[in-house]
Amino acid sequence: MDFSEALKRVKEGRKIFRLGWNGKGMFVVYQKGYPKGIPCNHQTALAWGMNEGDLFKCNPYLQIKNAQGSHSMWVPSIDDILADDWEDIR
Repeated sequence: MDFSEALKRVKEGRKIFRLGWNGKGMFVVYQKGYPKGIPCNHQTALAWGMNEGDLFKCNPYLQIKNAQGSHSMWVPSIDDILADDWEDIR
């Protein structure tokens, strides 16, 4: 499938990935964020100059599970956007 269909599906709660990716077990999920805020932890408070427990507002974003098993915020590359080898996992 192309990226527009993959984006639709990830927003529905499915995990998406590209067949062309080298890393085993990599996929992208949609994080709804915290538009009304969530109390920030110590690390977030330090990073943003806030007080621990202050409301931290976060817009929705895409997150990837990397080949090493860690997670990162993710922005698709031009190649990802134009690719038609996207798949999804329920």
